[in-house]
Amino acid sequence: MKPQRTFYNWLTNRYLLIIRNEENFAEKTTFSFNYAKMILFIVGIFIIFLTFSLSLSKTLLARWYDPQLKEIEINKKIVELSLSVDSLASEVDKKEKFIQSLKNIVEEDKSFLTAKDSVNKTSAKVEIKNLNNIDPIDEELREEFENETIQLVSVQNNKQDELQSALLFPPLSGIVSSKYNSKIDHYGVDVLSQPNEPVRSVSDGTVTLSSWTQDAGYVVAIQHRNNLVSVYKHNSALLKKVGNYVKAGDVISIIGNTGELTNGTHLHFELWHEGNPINPEDFVSFNF
Repeated sequence: MKPQRTFYNWLTNRYLLIIRNEENFAEKTTFSFNYAKMILFIVGIFIIFLTFSLSLSKTLLARWYDPQLKEIEINKKIVELSLSVDSLASEVDKKEKFIQSLKNIVEEDKSFLTAKDSVNKTSAKVEIKNLNNIDPIDEELREEFENETIQLVSVQNNKQDELQSALLFPPLSGIVSSKYNSKIDHYGVDVLSQPNEPVRSVSDGTVTLSSWTQDAGYVVAIQHRNNLVSVYKHNSALLKKVGNYVKAGDVISIIGNTGELTNGTHLHFELWHEGNPINPEDFVSFNF
C-alpha cells in the first residue's frame, strides 16, 4: 500500500535540479529545492517588485504622469512671483511718496524764499528813503532800543552758552527741509527721514504732553533740565504717556504725517528755553 501524500509532504519534498552540458552530458551545476522554498522566493520577489513600483508611482512616475502635481508646482511659483511683485510695488510706492513729499516741501521753501526776497527789497528801499528824515526824538528812542537789544543779545548768548554745555541727542537722522524762522511763526525745523523711523528724546526728562491736536497731529513734549522743553509733532504713533520719565535716546514716537499742517512724512521739532523758542540746529545735528 502506497503512503498517503499530504500537502505538507508536497511542499517539503526535496528535488534536485542538475544542469549538464548538452554535448557531453557533463554535470555543470546542481540546485536542491522544494516547492515551499520556491513559493517563498516568488512571493519575496513579488513583494520587492510591488514596493519598488509603488515608490516609483509616488515619486518619479508622479512627476511624469500626474498633471495635478505639475499644476500645484506651477501655482506655487505663481504665488511666490506675485508676492515678490507686490512687495516691490509697495517699496516703489513708498519711495515715490517720499520723493513727492520732498518735492512739495522744497517747492514751498522756494516760494517762501522768493516772497521773502521781494519783501526785503521793498523794506530796503523804504529805509533808504527815510534815512535822511530822522527826527531827533526818534534818534534817542533808537539809541535806547539798540542798548536794550544789546543787553538782550548778551542775555541770550549766556543762555545759549548754558545750553551748549548740555549734550543733546538727535531725535532722528534726516534732511532739514524747512529751517527755523520766527518771523513766519515757524518755531522749529522740519526733518525728512525714512517712513516708520523711530523718534528719540534729545535728553533726559519727563513727558508733559502726549496727545492729539488738530494742527500738529500726534504731539509729544518733554520737560528737561535748565528750563528746556522739546516738542515733537506730526507723529504717526505715540509710545510714551504723560508722566513717563525718559532718557536721552529713548524712542518716544514714530515719524508720521498727521495733522492739518503737514503735506508729507516728516518730523517738526522745536526747542523752547524758559518759554522762548530757539533754533534747534544750533544744538542738534540731523545729518545722516
